Amino acid sequence: MNKIEKQLLAMMENNSRIAPKEAAVRLGIKEVDVANALKKLEETGVICGYNTMIDWDKTGIDRVTALIEVSVTPQRNKGFDDIAERLCKYPEVDTAYLISGGFDLMLILEGKSLKQVSEFVTNKLAVEDEVLNTKTHFILKRYKDHGTMMDKQKGDKREKVTA
Repeated sequence: MNKIEKQLLAMMENNSRIAPKEAAVRLGIKEVDVANALKKLEETGVICGYNTMIDWDKTGIDRVTALIEVSVTPQRNKGFDDIAERLCKYPEVDTAYLISGGFDLMLILEGKSLKQVSEFVTNKLAVEDEVLNTKTHFILKRYKDHGTMMDKQKGDKREKVTA
């Protein structure tokens, strides 16, 4: 990976909607070079996709996000990848990570309600043969997500303390 590609990735990590023309100006290269670099990064799988970050609390649409820690027993000659791949096929699973610590996998689910997420854990996840244990955490409020403050408040809202 060359220097321009690295700089482009760093720029796009903070703003995936940056126009190729603006990126070219910032990098001091031609717009066609930015387009070619993006195409290469997409084709090689370095750029896996583009996402929009939404503050669902401001939409009036009910959404629940849950972090599910999962302990599993990997099958011989298959390891964690096989189990993770199978769990990722559930449409409820938005994100999956192999993690260290007391659990093996971290799943992130999006649902319409606590009940919907709980039913997934009880009726689908817990009945998987390799799943030994789960622990569910519900996101109550997002303060910062993917490096972005979710509720940008103007100014310092703290009260002054005087002696």
